[in-house]
Amino acid sequence: MANSSIQILQPVLIRFSAIWRYKDFVRGMVWREFRGRYSHSLLGSVWAILNPMALVFIYTVVFSQVMKARIKGVDDTMAYGMFLCAGLLAWSYFSDLLGRCPDIFIDQANLLKKVNFPRSTLPVVLFFSTTINFAIVFTIFLIFLLLSGRFPGWSLLGMIPLLLIQQLFTLGVGMSLGVLNVFFRDIGHIVKIALQFWFWVTPIVYPIDILSDRLRSLIELNPLTLFITAYQQVILHNQWPNLSSFKYHLMGAVVALITGFLLFRRLSGDIVDEL
Repeated sequence: MANSSIQILQPVLIRFSAIWRYKDFVRGMVWREFRGRYSHSLLGSVWAILNPMALVFIYTVVFSQVMKARIKGVDDTMAYGMFLCAGLLAWSYFSDLLGRCPDIFIDQANLLKKVNFPRSTLPVVLFFSTTINFAIVFTIFLIFLLLSGRFPGWSLLGMIPLLLIQQLFTLGVGMSLGVLNVFFRDIGHIVKIALQFWFWVTPIVYPIDILSDRLRSLIELNPLTLFITAYQQVILHNQWPNLSSFKYHLMGAVVALITGFLLFRRLSGDIVDEL
C-alpha cells in the first residue's frame, strides 16, 4: 500500500521539482502576462487598481444603497454589498482560473514548439497570475472595509487556507481540462457554459438561509457552497471558519492535483504533436 502510494506521488513530486528549478521562468512569465495586459493603454498598470476600485464601489454602494438590499439579522446598510463582495470576489478567483485553464496549452502553442521548458509550469503561471489579480481586488475591498469601520478582524486569516484549498482543487481540475482540451476542443466551450450554471447554484447573490430545506440540501452538494458561506461569515460576522469542515475538500484538492499531474504526464508527449 505504501509502495503504491509512493509510486503514484513520485511523478507528481518530480513535476514539482522541475517547476521549482524553473521558478525564474515562472516569475518572468507571470510578470510578462501582467504587464502585457495593460501594455497598450495610456494609464498602463494603473488600470489594475482602477478596475477593482470601480468593481468594489458598484457592489458595495450600488447594491446596498441604491437597490436597498438587506441581509437578514445584520443591521447595516452596507451588509448586502459586503455579503456580495465576499462571495463574488472569491468566485471570480475560482472561475478566472478554471475558465482559462482549458486554453492554457493551446494559447501557448508557439512557445511550446520553440522553447524547451517543463510544460507543467504553464498551469502554475496561470495560478500565480490569477492570484495576483485576486490579491489586488481583495486588498482594495479590505481597504474599503477598514476605512468604513467594517474590517472583520483576525478571523480574516482563516480565509487563507480555504482559498488555498479552493484554488489547488481548481488547478488540479483545470490541468486535466487543459490537457483534454488539446485533443477535444469542445471542452473549453463546455467549461464556459458550466461556469454560468455553477454560479447560480452557488449562494453568492442570495443567502442560503432564504431557500427551502429541499433546495438548500441540493445547493449544499455544491463543493463551493461551504467555501462561499465561510467567506461571507468571516466578512459579515467576523466569524472564524470551521477548518475541520473542509477536510474532505482538502482530500479532493489533493486527488485533483495528483490526477491532473498524472494525466499530464501520460499525454504530455502528444500535446505538442496535437498542437
